[in-house]
Amino acid sequence: MSADDFTMDELVRELDKERARIIISKETRKWNKPTTVISGLHDRKDAPDITKKLKTKIGTGGTFKDGKIILQGDHRDTVKNMLVSMGFGQEAIEVM
Repeated sequence: MSADDFTMDELVRELDKERARIIISKETRKWNKPTTVISGLHDRKDAPDITKKLKTKIGTGGTFKDGKIILQGDHRDTVKNMLVSMGFGQEAIEVM
């Protein structure tokens, strides 16, 4: 797809994907259960849609809250691969 094929909004969204600094980490929540926390998407309007796609593809519960995506279970590597396939730059994603 060339730059001529994008609208201005789409072009800005694609540039944001490339520049985004995304951190994927594991936290232990209630009752010692692991959760996957994805931060760095707080200023994206499509973050709730990304949350829904991740939850559906992985088959787990989760939410978008306080600028972070929180998924039930430890899915750090899967989430990274899925974000890369959605167009986010692999070098901009850090897994902790």
